[in-house]
Amino acid sequence: MTQHSPYLIVAYYHLVKLDDPVGEVKRHRAFLAKKDVRCRIYLSETGINCQMSGSVAASEEYMAWISARPEFGGAKFKIDPYHTHAFPKVIIKYRRQLVAFDAEVDFSLRGEHVAPSEWKSMMEKDDGHVILDIRNDYEWEVGRFDTTERPPCQTSRGFKEYAKELKDKIDPKKTPVMMYCTGGIRCELFSSLLKADGFEKVYQLDGGVINYGHKEGSKHWKGKLFVFDDRMSAPISEESTPIVGSCHFCKQPNDTYYNCANMDCNGLFLCCPDCLKEFGGCCQQECMTAARVRPYHHQDPHKPFRKWYTYFQDKKSEVRSETESR
Repeated sequence: MTQHSPYLIVAYYHLVKLDDPVGEVKRHRAFLAKKDVRCRIYLSETGINCQMSGSVAASEEYMAWISARPEFGGAKFKIDPYHTHAFPKVIIKYRRQLVAFDAEVDFSLRGEHVAPSEWKSMMEKDDGHVILDIRNDYEWEVGRFDTTERPPCQTSRGFKEYAKELKDKIDPKKTPVMMYCTGGIRCELFSSLLKADGFEKVYQLDGGVINYGHKEGSKHWKGKLFVFDDRMSAPISEESTPIVGSCHFCKQPNDTYYNCANMDCNGLFLCCPDCLKEFGGCCQQECMTAARVRPYHHQDPHKPFRKWYTYFQDKKSEVRSETESR
């Protein structure tokens, strides 16, 4: 899998009680220092959530280090080969919440983990089940499973209210509730909330859509998977799937996301190359005349926009001069 790709994209989470997550941040920083790795790693008292890209050697060394440590034993890595780094820099931080749910979660009540093969079989049953996409709306727009219900939530915090609404729509004791997310961690939390609220038949896709694509291909999946790295969206397998997204302007089929070039908007939107050029990388005409608009240039594939000073070097110099003079 890796012989023609110099880098690996590695994703995993592991829920475990950490008495000293700040100390673990320091250990991670020390271990990854000077290695060919870029990452977004968050640690809390409840565990670790990691997404990273690295050279094959550095990635394998990190996975071996994690696997050898008792507190992280059993961590399941999801690995994809890639031609370059998928993250711009190294971020290793303490976070009070691994996922921003703003709710106390009893992880002993988590929904049953379902392997991808069993998930596929369950989707094909006519048993009145409900399939919930526990992701943000912009993730759903570019790809999802068949017959999926999309909760009307802009962020993870909105799922608490949705849980109450769901209880009024279905029988919480009899209706099988299946749920999925990108890699699995959001389902760990939301399934726990549902179980605590009286739902009895709660199932979560083990390893999320990433693991499903690795194990079962694209059966029952349409579109691409939104990912929180430089790829922005990616196919879940080598099998072709229909495009489900559409251009924000012309409504033609499209699955490429961009951030609005107006830096004070930065809205995420799907756009075809022609409309993107016409609107200068902006999501609406009003944004085209804003004060801080990134210079437009075509990127294929597109990467997320960086900090403002990447595009306005003169402004960066002004800020540095002001800081040094204080």
